[in-house]
Amino acid sequence: MQKGMHTDTARCVRAVQSKDARFDGWFFTAVVTTGIYCRPSCPVVPPKPENMRFFPSAAACQQAGFRACKRCRPDTSPGSPEWNQRADLVARAMRLIADGVVDREGVPGLAARLGYSTRQIERQLLAELGAGPLALARAQRAQAARLLIETTPLPMADVAFAAGFASIRTFNDTVREVFALAPTDLRARAPRGTPGTPPNTPGTPPNTAGALTLRLPFRAPLNPDNLFGHLAATAVPGVEEWRDGAYRRTLRLPYGHGLVSLSPQPDHIACRLTLGDLRDLTVAISRCRRMLDLDADPVAIDDQLRTDPLLAPLVDKAPGRRVPRTVDEAEFAVRAVLGQQVSTAAARTHAARLVTVHGERVDDPEGGLTHLFPSPEALAAVDPESLAMPRTRRTTFTTLVRQLADGEVRLGPDSDWPETRARLLALPGFGPWTVDVIAMRALGDPDAFLPTDLGIRRAAQELGLPSTPAALTARAAAWRPWRAYAVQYLWATDSHPINFLPV
Repeated sequence: MQKGMHTDTARCVRAVQSKDARFDGWFFTAVVTTGIYCRPSCPVVPPKPENMRFFPSAAACQQAGFRACKRCRPDTSPGSPEWNQRADLVARAMRLIADGVVDREGVPGLAARLGYSTRQIERQLLAELGAGPLALARAQRAQAARLLIETTPLPMADVAFAAGFASIRTFNDTVREVFALAPTDLRARAPRGTPGTPPNTPGTPPNTAGALTLRLPFRAPLNPDNLFGHLAATAVPGVEEWRDGAYRRTLRLPYGHGLVSLSPQPDHIACRLTLGDLRDLTVAISRCRRMLDLDADPVAIDDQLRTDPLLAPLVDKAPGRRVPRTVDEAEFAVRAVLGQQVSTAAARTHAARLVTVHGERVDDPEGGLTHLFPSPEALAAVDPESLAMPRTRRTTFTTLVRQLADGEVRLGPDSDWPETRARLLALPGFGPWTVDVIAMRALGDPDAFLPTDLGIRRAAQELGLPSTPAALTARAAAWRPWRAYAVQYLWATDSHPINFLPV
C-alpha cells in the first residue's frame, strides 16, 4: 500500500469487491447512487465499479456531499498509517489535527506550530487529502460526537461542547449531515441495550461513574505480547500499572488529566477512559492509539522484513509486532535519560522517586495510580543537588528538562524529525542510542534503529547477523523504512530484552 492509493482505481475496486479490511482507513469508497461512503470492508453487496468514487479521507467524502454508512461505520476505521510513518508537512499537520490543535488554536495556531502560512497548509492538505484543516477537524468532531452519543447518557448540549463544537446548532447540523440522523435518533439506534451503558468487554473492570468504554480498532494481525509486555515491564509506579489484564496509566491532557485502562482483545483494544474534562476525549483517544501503534500496517511491514531470510522466521513465528510508544513525548525523553547505563528496575526506581516528590497527585478509586508524571516545567525547578544520579547524568537531565520547558527542544506530534535529532545530539550526554530510542518511541520514527543496544547485538549474534554496529547497520538497510519494527522482533529473541545500557 502506498501514498495516494485512492487514485489507483483498479486496485481500490479489487479491495472493495474482496471486502479487504487491510485497506480500511487507507481510502474511503463513496457510492454515487446512494450518496453514502463506506470503508472498503463494508459487508453490503459491493456497488458497480462505475458507481464508485474513491477519496483519501472521510472529510473529503463529507465535503463532496456523501454521508457515512450506517452499516460499516467508516468513522470507526483505523487511521491511515501514512501519518505515523512520515515526517513531512502533511503528516505533521495530520498528527496535530488528531491531537486537537485546530479545535483549541484554530488554523492559525496549526500554521504557527508548523512554521508555514495557513495558505500553504490548506493547499497541501487539500491536494493530498481532498479537504482542508477545518474540514478534517470537523470530521474528527463528528466522530467524537458519535462516540459520546452512543456510549454515554450525557445531555446533547454536553456532548456538543465535549466533542469540540462551538454551538449546539452546528453540532446538530453536522451530525445530521454526516450520519443522516438527528443526534437523538443516533442514540436510539445505538447497538446496545440501553444508551450510555455499553456492556463491558470480558476481562475489563466494571464501569465507574464518569468512565467511557470504547473499542480501539486496529489492522490485523496484532501481537500484544511485546506491546503490553514492554509497557508493563517499564511501568513507573504511581503513573502506570498492569492490573487485571489491563495496562493502566495517568494522562496529562490539554484541559485536565485522565486515567486510561487498555486491554487487548482478539479484534480490538478495550479502552476505558475517565476524564476530568470531556473536551479531552479526542486527544486522549489519539494519544492512546499512538502509544499502542494501532494505525500501523502490519502486513506491509512484515512483508518487507520477511525479505531477509534471517528475520523471516521471527516474523512468521509472531507476526504483527508493534512499536510501543508513549502518550507524552517529554516524559519519555526524561525517562530515557534516567535509564542511561542502568537496568530497567533502576530506571523505574529513579523515575518513581521523581514522581513521588514532583508529580501532581490524582485520585484512582480502582487501583494504584497516584500521580501524573512531572511536567518539564516542574522538573526544571528541581534542585540538581537533590538528584540521586552521577554528576554527568545530572547535567544531561537538567539541560534536557530546561530546554523542554523553554521550548528549545520540541518533541510533540509536530516535531521535525531530522531537526529534533540534531538538537538532541547537541545536548550533553546524548549519544546515538538515546537519540534513536527517543526517535523510535517518542517521535514515532518507524525507521529508528539501535545497533549499539546490548539486546539487539546479542540477538544479532544468535541469529547469525553481523553484531558490530557498523556491519549491522549496513545489513539493516534492507529493512528500511521499518527498522524500528525489526528492533521489536530482535528484542523478542533475547531473554533480557529491556535493558537501558548505552548512551
